[in-house]
Amino acid sequence: MKYAQIVVGPAGSGKSTYCDSVRQHCEIVGRTVHVVNLDPAAEEFHYPVAFDIRNLISLEDVLEELHLGPNGGLLYCMEYLEDNLEDWLGEELEAYGDEDYLIFDCPGQIELYSHVPVMRSFVEYLGRQGYTMAVVYCLDAQFASDGSKFVAGSLQALSAMVQLELPHINVLTKVDLLAPDSKRVLDEFLFPEARLLAQQLNASTRPALQRLNDAIASLVDDWNLVSFLPLDYGEEDSMGDVLAQIDRTLQFGEDADVKTRDYDEQEAMMNDADPVDF
Repeated sequence: MKYAQIVVGPAGSGKSTYCDSVRQHCEIVGRTVHVVNLDPAAEEFHYPVAFDIRNLISLEDVLEELHLGPNGGLLYCMEYLEDNLEDWLGEELEAYGDEDYLIFDCPGQIELYSHVPVMRSFVEYLGRQGYTMAVVYCLDAQFASDGSKFVAGSLQALSAMVQLELPHINVLTKVDLLAPDSKRVLDEFLFPEARLLAQQLNASTRPALQRLNDAIASLVDDWNLVSFLPLDYGEEDSMGDVLAQIDRTLQFGEDADVKTRDYDEQEAMMNDADPVDF
């Protein structure tokens, strides 16, 4: 099986730091992952780049040649990628086989995960190449500092979930940077209640929006579509817990476990059985 994580989220949400942390954790436990840069605006990396969209097109070149703004230039780059999925991405993927695990570090423009079809085309192409994928949606833990920010971040994650139609793991990054008081209230957002969310929304908006606040809070709570895993780089097991959840979502390694168990069972039968049975 071929496996891939599609790491998305708003700009500054810690996507590249997450990718590097996964790589380091996997090195420690003896796993190999390959991190791919899909951000044409990236400037430097802390991880070894398996392959890089900037070898196809870079934001700097687009801004210089087409005189577009940063946002328009990045969307142009990603649409160019969409037009070259077969030629460029297909050729790069030929270097990786069934045992390889890829992590795609994606750009932070929220339009790519709400209504622009580029990322949808990208994941559909990977699916045709036989990849089993999960989306890792990174959200800065500062969004869990109050109800209005949390609901906004949840709706962003939900929009990406609807657009990409893949299993989603939503991760609150930078938990280690939160103040102690903020860490203590984190659980109320990891397991939100519509009533409490609505109260916080009502406190920060006009009374005329109360019914809308109640509906939004119920959407987040009642349907249980969006939940978050905290990622605290200060805790040794935090990355392992997040990666284990992603592995379960991908069913990573389940075939190997089955084969090992079958072999062990056969070996036990051989040891216990009378020699004439074989």
